[in-house]
Parts: sequence; structure tokens; C-alpha cells
Amino acid sequence: MMDTSITIKQQSPHSLNYHFKKSLNLAGRYLILILIALFFLFPIIFMFVNSIKNNETQIIRDMSNIRAFIPYGELGIKNYINVFEQMPFGRFMFNSVFIVSSTVLGGLLVNSMLAYSLSRLRFKGRQFILTLVIALIIIPTESIVIPLLLMVNRIGWLDSYQVQIVPFIADAFSIFLFYQFFIGLPKSLDEAATIDGASPFQVYWRIIIPLSKPVFATVAILQYLVRWGDFLWPLMVTRGYEYRPLPVAIQQFFSQDPKVWGDIFAFASMITIPSLVIFLIFQKWFVQSVASSGTKG
Repeated sequence: MMDTSITIKQQSPHSLNYHFKKSLNLAGRYLILILIALFFLFPIIFMFVNSIKNNETQIIRDMSNIRAFIPYGELGIKNYINVFEQMPFGRFMFNSVFIVSSTVLGGLLVNSMLAYSLSRLRFKGRQFILTLVIALIIIPTESIVIPLLLMVNRIGWLDSYQVQIVPFIADAFSIFLFYQFFIGLPKSLDEAATIDGASPFQVYWRIIIPLSKPVFATVAILQYLVRWGDFLWPLMVTRGYEYRPLPVAIQQFFSQDPKVWGDIFAFASMITIPSLVIFLIFQKWFVQSVASSGTKG
């Protein structure tokens, strides 16, 4: 009687075919990621390339074809110089930097302290406040600008820096991000510090803050991007050049006739560059905090 057996060949992880398939799969993933990145980078590339083209006729002619993404012809920074000559760009830049920096720095302190109280301290009404904070996240700013405008007008804050800073220091989403990160930190650190005689504020300042650099960077980036692009509220509460930020200024610049697209692209590029620089500086902590926020509950 003949004994027959079926041998099933399994592919060895060390075989050439296995490594080829693995490399092909990895290359496919990278290709998809590159295509997605290019898709989102197309508007930025388009803007930067056309901002350094000094020939306005060439810019208009190229805007409808692939040459709009290719730097060629007469190149230079003439468009950027034109922006400074036509409008007080330096003043607008100072206004934006001062308003955004003050709002973000104040928000980091206020929102993190409130989140620390909600995550580490036990007091009456804590759960109600936490529920209220979560509920406020879904309320869009546009729905409260009219009542807020009436309030600031009544106290005489129109055409000022504080009207663009104070109402936006406290932010429900920032509080929630801080809260999510803080509840993941070991409470044994708080207990050890309390035994050594540390007050709640000392625990927050000396223990929580040094351990929370990723979430601070994340909140700073997110709030910076939101506040840097604010348009509706500054447009409503400012009436002159003195206190207006860049988003309102570029709208005024764009509404001028005749439109000079090279200058418009140069203006937009100078608004975009600070955002890119800030993100590139803090991207390590930003990614780390987003990842940890998704795993801690």
C-alpha cells in the first residue's frame, strides 16, 4: 500500500519572493502618501511659484495650465516689494502676531489650569462643568458673534487689541484636549508631591506642566492656526488700519482694482509662511500628543 502525503509549501520569510512583495507593498504605500501630500501641496506650490513671477501677463496666461507650477521667466521679489509699498503690511503683521501670541499664551495658561482642576481635583459641580465644556465644543463661534459684538460695543472695546484677544482666551476644545492628556498622567506623582507639602498649584506648575509639553504644543498649534486665520470677528470690531490683522488686510488688498495677481500671491505667501514655520517647529510634539490623546481615555 502506497502512502501518499501532500506537502504544503509555505513561503519562507527569508525568500527572495517574500522580500520583493514586501518591498512592492511598501513602495505602493509610499506612492499613495506622496500623491496625497502633493494633492494638498498643489495650492501652496501654485501660490509660491506665482508670487516670484514678475511678469503679470505671464502669471495670468499660465494660471489655466501646468506652467503655473513651474518657476520660469522673469523671477524675483518685486511682487513682495509692491505689497509693502501699497499697504502698511508691517503694521498688519505686528497686529496679527501680537493678537495671536497674546491669545495663545493666555489660553495655554487659563485652559490648562481649568483642565487640571477638572482632571485632578474633586469638587462640587465638577461633572456639570465638564459636561458644559464638552457641550460648548459644538457651538460655532459665528452663532455668538452678534451678542458678543453688542457686549463689547457697550463697554467701548471696539477698535482695540483686547476685543480680539480676551473673548477667545478661554476655549472649550483646548480645555478638553488638556483634560484628555492630564487624566492619563499617573496620579501617584500628585500624591507624592502632596505628601511632600506641595499645594495644588505647585503640583500643576512643577509636575504637570513639565510632563505635558506635547499637549501644550498641540494646543498652541491648533489655536495659532485658528486665530491666525480669524476674519469675521476682526472685520466686525475694527474699522481702521491701526488694529486690523492680516486676514482682513488681504481681503481689502484683493478687493482693489485692477487686480495684480502677482502681488496678491505674494501677500498670501507672507501670511502662509509663519504658519508653516510654526508647525514644522512643533510637529514632533503635535504628532505625539495626537497619538496619545487617541489612546488615553
